[in-house]
Order: sequence, then C-alpha cells, then structure tokens
Amino acid sequence: MSTDLTRLTAAELAGKIHAKEISAVEAARAHLDRIAAVDGGENGVHAFLHVAGESAIASAELVDAGIAAGTGPASSLAGVPLALKDVFTTRDMPTTCGSKILEGWQPPYDATVTARLRAAGVTILGKTNMDEFAMGSSTEHSAYGVTRNPWDRSRVPGGSGGGSAASLAAFEAPLAIGTDTGGSIRQPAAFTGTVGVKPTYGGVSRYGLVACASSLDQAGPCARTVLDAALLHEVIGGHDPLDSTSIDAPVPSVVAAARRGAEGDLSGLKVGVVRELGGEGYEPGVRTAYDASLRRLEKLGADLVEVSCPHFEYAMAAYYLILPSEVSSNLARFDAMRYGMRSTVSSGGGVASAEEVMAATREAGFGPEVKRRIILGTYALSSGYYDAYYGQAQKIRTLISRDFEAAFTQADVLVSPTTPTVPFPIGDKIDDPLAMYLNDLATIPTNLAGTAGMSVPSGLSDGLPTGLQIMAPALGEALMYRVGAAFEAARDADDGGPLIARVPEVAP
Repeated sequence: MSTDLTRLTAAELAGKIHAKEISAVEAARAHLDRIAAVDGGENGVHAFLHVAGESAIASAELVDAGIAAGTGPASSLAGVPLALKDVFTTRDMPTTCGSKILEGWQPPYDATVTARLRAAGVTILGKTNMDEFAMGSSTEHSAYGVTRNPWDRSRVPGGSGGGSAASLAAFEAPLAIGTDTGGSIRQPAAFTGTVGVKPTYGGVSRYGLVACASSLDQAGPCARTVLDAALLHEVIGGHDPLDSTSIDAPVPSVVAAARRGAEGDLSGLKVGVVRELGGEGYEPGVRTAYDASLRRLEKLGADLVEVSCPHFEYAMAAYYLILPSEVSSNLARFDAMRYGMRSTVSSGGGVASAEEVMAATREAGFGPEVKRRIILGTYALSSGYYDAYYGQAQKIRTLISRDFEAAFTQADVLVSPTTPTVPFPIGDKIDDPLAMYLNDLATIPTNLAGTAGMSVPSGLSDGLPTGLQIMAPALGEALMYRVGAAFEAARDADDGGPLIARVPEVAP
C-alpha cells in the first residue's frame, strides 16, 4: 500500500482521503516510510533537513477526525502530505535556511504560508534542503550537504529549492513549497521533471519567508502535475495584511483554468516564442525538446508568434547587481546579538567587542557563496558606485518590464526553455560562479519584472529531464495554468504516460 499511495497525485490522494477510502494518517505514514527508505545514507536523496514525523501524524489525525465527524475536510488538499522549503518560519520545527548561522534556530511564529497550509489541513512532513539563504542553482551551497537528483544521483537537482523538487521526484511527497528569486522554483522543476510555479510578485505572502532579495523573492507551489500545483496555489495565495507587498486582489482561478486546459484545446490563443531565449548557449538536447514542445502547442491549436525582448540579454548582469545589493542589506540582521549562532572570540585576555564577535560569527556562519554576494552587493551600494552599478541595474530592470509589456500585446503567454542545460554532475560548476549563474539565464527576466512563470516537463535529453517555461503577465496565472495543463495532457498522451513515471526507482 505504501508504494501505491506515494505514487498518487495530490488530487487523487485528496479524493481518496475525503471519500474515506484511505485515512490521512495512512497517507502520512506511507510518505514518512518512503522518506526513511530513500532519503538518508551516503547515496540517499537528502531532500529533507528535518522530518517532522510526530507532528505530521498528529496533523493527519485531526483531518481524519474532522472527516469522521462531518465537519471536514478543511480544504481541497486536507490530509495531503507536503514538503516545506526550510526558508519559511515554523514554530514547531527548526528554520535554518541551509546555513550554519541559523543551525537549530526554532522561530517563535509561523510564516503566513505555513499558517495557511496548517489551516487547510495539509500535512507538513518536514523542511527541505536548499542553497544557503536561497543563493545558488544546485543545492550544493547548503551547509548541510548536497541533495541528489532522483533521475541520476550523481547529478544536482537544481537550486536553490533542490530539496523540494527532489522530494517530489523521489515520491517522498506529492506537494512541496519553494521560493523563486531568480528561478529557484522553475529551474529545479526542469531538472527533476516536475512542475514549478513562480506566481506574480505579491501573489503569495512573503511574511515569515526569510529574505534573500526582497524585491525578487516569491513563494510558490511545486508539484508533479499542473492541477496539483493549481490546487496548492489556491491554498497559499491571496492578500496578507502582514506583508506590505501583498497584492490586495483575489487569487486567479487557477484550478478551473487547469481543469479546462486538460481538455486540450488552445484554439485562439497566441503563444509568443521569445527570440532571445533558446538559441546560443542552450544544449542541443534542450533545444530539441523545446522545438518538439512548440510543435505540440501548435497541434493544440495555439498560434505561435515570434516576439523580441531585446533587453533580456542584460537581465543576468542587472540581476547580479540588484540581488547582491539587497542581500547585503537583508543579511545585516545576522549580527550574533539577537538570534542564531554566536562565535566566541579571544581578545588578548580582555572582553571582545561586539564588532569582533559579529565578524567572527559571520566568518564561521556564512558559506562562500553568501559571502561573495554580500561583498558584491556592499560594493555596488557603496558611495561613488551606487549610480554606476545599482542605479544602472534598476534602469535595465525597467527596460525588461517594458519588453514584457510589449510582448504581451502580441501574445497571450510567452514560452522558452526553462534552463539551458540538463542537470549537471555534482561538483561540475561549484568552483565556477559564472557558469553556475548561467543556469538561470531564461528565468531571471520574470523575477525582475514581477510577472508569473511556470515550468512543466517537456521531455528527456539522454534520459534526463528538460522543462518548458510558460510566462504570463502579472495576475495572468489562470491563462498560464490553462496552457500548462493542455501541454501536459498532450505530452502525456504522446509519451504514453507522465514523464515522472519514468524516473528510475531510488533504491533504499
């Protein structure tokens, strides 16, 4: 039974729980058993940093009690297990952000996303591994070890949310939550053959999400199907007065859109093929899968039009000035005085100053990638360089937003490959920051503009997954989900089943 339950989609699992065919406790135990079997050990997936077995079972018991009493379920996903990225505060679990500087820290409050999941009766299985403070594209920058890609455990699962994506591909959870600052939901989704969605900036609350870059960070759903992602999106989305950047507008009707899309008709829709994304620098296998995806969209009735976004070529350069600048500001709070680790300092027999303790703590607590970005950002914001670097980058950001606006006058949604490559070997790019940064070439523009983006599995290249990125205007998620679901249904029909069913079994 355990293996069967872990292979169900979230929608299927919820249907069985709510119909009393299985219990929420059975679903939770099946996934906890799966985690125990495949996540640990030297060659395990290592998707989780913390497994909350007791609280998961207790949460599931509440769902079962409500259903038995006729007062539940609390939501369409009540009783469905979920993996939560370890960047959201949780009052009953540690929140480390993949960093030694927060090792063992247990927050006194829940993030809004966490609270909404609990209120919906979703079973939180634990916290997933990530690049430290969400800075990375491979989950190799975690202070607690690398996460392995279930498709090939010698390869990375992407980052920063590699743990959440890998938990889905390893069938340890049917749902997960990630965050996307420059591609940290969509890129791992492409690398693991799963679905990842970056909602419109402000569409999901950032309250209790430990900040990396506040104008770029966005929480979003991760799943194995487009419908499951839509169901989760509706649970976590919506206005939050605790977040000053939260949009005071209804959540787009993404579930209805996904169900409509699954019917497989995109007649009348214009899909914009972004000229600047998908050419030089993209692996041949990725390009082949992308070309096949475009043909599939045409078969569904979509009208393909080429659009140009000329300033996209400057997106990565602008991003790696804006993001580090915000990082240098946000991470100043880790001062060894209020929370987190504090290094002891010998000061010639005297009492060490606050500055000495702070410097020693940051040296010991932050990893090399975090230090690199803090230094770069501090320099970009420094007197005499602000206008030349940060100011210019913000002007490029405006031009990229205008590119999107112009493109969306020509097309309803835009498409591109999600990533330039398939998952690369662990260690292959760890010592080459620029090569690592290039993984987010196609995803960064959406973050800079604050618009919506999704990655859906598009096929295999030499046995490794690739992704199709679908981009929509701000608050245009419903159309994005419709296109994603239609594409997914057509791909599954052409391939004889879901791509994720072809992931190799992860042996215990």
